[in-house]
Amino acid sequence: MEDLVMPIQIRWSDLDPNFHLRHSVYYDWGAVCRVEYLNKAGLTLQRMQQLQIGLILFREECVFRREVRMGDVVTIDAKILKARRDFSRFTILHEIKKDTETVASIITVDIAWMSAVTRKLAALPEEDTKLLMQGPFAENFQWED
Repeated sequence: MEDLVMPIQIRWSDLDPNFHLRHSVYYDWGAVCRVEYLNKAGLTLQRMQQLQIGLILFREECVFRREVRMGDVVTIDAKILKARRDFSRFTILHEIKKDTETVASIITVDIAWMSAVTRKLAALPEEDTKLLMQGPFAENFQWED
């Protein structure tokens, strides 16, 4: 899959009293980008419902580098940073950039699949795992055993 880079529009309600982006908005943008990434890969919400499986987050961390303010041109991307070979667990890296080059923040999310029936960790069928094998992958991607 080719790189996923989404433009983001800053809303007035996204700002805090210091007139820069509220910290929780970064996490919301990451969630929107991850859903778009899964949709483009073919793992739509409808497919997850068929499989009776959903995503769970083990960790979500944001490192703030530069402030984002109203009027900045902002994008967010999604790349796989590490994964087990069956994609039962994987990590997605998001970079939020302003003015196309300045990294404003980096979000790292550790993810697994959970069965909606058993409420236990699960793995995707092989055909769906192949969808995630198409990337995009971070430059420093690594397999985990």
